[in-house]
Amino acid sequence: MLAPAILALDFDGVLCDGLVEYFQTAWRAYCQLFDQPLTPPPDGLADRFYPLRPVIETGWEMPLLLHALQQGVDDAAVLDHWQSVVQEILQETQIQPDVAMAAVDGVRDRWIQSDLEGWLSLHRFYPGVIEWLQGAIAAGIFPVIISTKEGRFIQALLAQAGVELPPEQIIGKEIQQPKTVTLKQLQTAPPAEAAAPRPLWFVEDRLKTLDKVQADAALNEVTLFLVDWGYNTATERDRAASDRRVHLLSLSQFSGEFMGWVGAL
Repeated sequence: MLAPAILALDFDGVLCDGLVEYFQTAWRAYCQLFDQPLTPPPDGLADRFYPLRPVIETGWEMPLLLHALQQGVDDAAVLDHWQSVVQEILQETQIQPDVAMAAVDGVRDRWIQSDLEGWLSLHRFYPGVIEWLQGAIAAGIFPVIISTKEGRFIQALLAQAGVELPPEQIIGKEIQQPKTVTLKQLQTAPPAEAAAPRPLWFVEDRLKTLDKVQADAALNEVTLFLVDWGYNTATERDRAASDRRVHLLSLSQFSGEFMGWVGAL
């Protein structure tokens, strides 16, 4: 059977679409950072933010992206030169990244404390992934979620959708370690339920994360996948398509048999 012993899955951008939450959190943090009244966001701002979300490497950049868009920076400049744009904003506004991050985290913390159900409701799962995950678990696949979202929220969202995963199979933000470290732990000391002589597969939506895995010789045996529906750009997908180690995965492939994931592997 062509199947992994352990299927390591990122959460946001692979299983779960959190774009609405990202935007709403970013808008609230933007209003706080730039001393704006908390009014409804301008029409069309969310629609511009969503396709540009892949340029964001760290959450503190999100309210600065909204600032850039409202200051007239065009979408192409954001896609092509975001790191230069964000550095210019930092210089012009004198906002420090740790202050911006505190604003974003503070918005989320207060929102979760006051209205957890409302916050969770802003997340949705990509079409077909929950049904596929339920089927994979029933077929004996051992999934492990590796994410920068807190594990308790991942567990709550999965449970709402009808997937019960034990806490030890959800490696969230609270673990505070790089995904490469988690993958090495899974590889060298797999759970007893997943100790079959089959490989470890890792499914991610951020190409830079896969680059870090490829740079670690200890992870040479991990099979890598980049999903084409998550938080990545067309340029990154093109690069992945020409990378002999990374398999570019469509949503229809993901929802199908493992043979369709890897072709002639």
